Amino acid sequence: MKTAPKLLMAFTLPALMLFMASRLTAEPTQWQKLEENSFAARLVLAANERTTHRVTYDGKYLSIPYPMGDVPDAIGVCSDVVIRAYRSLGIDLQELVHIDMKRNFSRYPKKWGLKRTDSNIDHRRVPNLRTFFKRFGTNLKVSDKEQDYRAGDLVTWMVGNNLPHIGIVINQTNLDGSRPMIVHNIGRGPQKEDMLFDYKITGHYRYHPRPE
Repeated sequence: MKTAPKLLMAFTLPALMLFMASRLTAEPTQWQKLEENSFAARLVLAANERTTHRVTYDGKYLSIPYPMGDVPDAIGVCSDVVIRAYRSLGIDLQELVHIDMKRNFSRYPKKWGLKRTDSNIDHRRVPNLRTFFKRFGTNLKVSDKEQDYRAGDLVTWMVGNNLPHIGIVINQTNLDGSRPMIVHNIGRGPQKEDMLFDYKITGHYRYHPRPE
């Protein structure tokens, strides 16, 4: 009777799963290394923390408190990954987007037939976040060069013909070190995935404010 290879015999099933998971990403490359305790480093930690939550993809309209309001933690969409990551750093995008939309409503997209702001949903809509990040962050170039995308950056995509999407660049790469990984929720809950160039990129931003 043949025996299993010694390497495989050394792993229990949970240990084998952990071993395989450790190989889904490579070590940060030089252009992804972060200054310790910088805003980008803390945002990346916050984004990674979101991947530990079990979240059902659900974008239904809900009335939520203002400010610092949120839908139940067990549900959310792509924008909620970003909103929750920033909120853990003391940045409330619900309030910031709402205040700017009230003052500059005409500068924001008119895709939903609204004539006034709605603090329940405005900040959860990717086109509104894109406008906000353009106005208050750094509007970076969209390119097909992976080195242009730094850890802590925000990227937006168009999935198919009509689904705006958003995610956070982190300081881990895919297995061969050629692309940075993205934390996002495209339907399976917050995930860390190699998907930077899977869809048409529509925006690239850096928003590193100081909490008040």
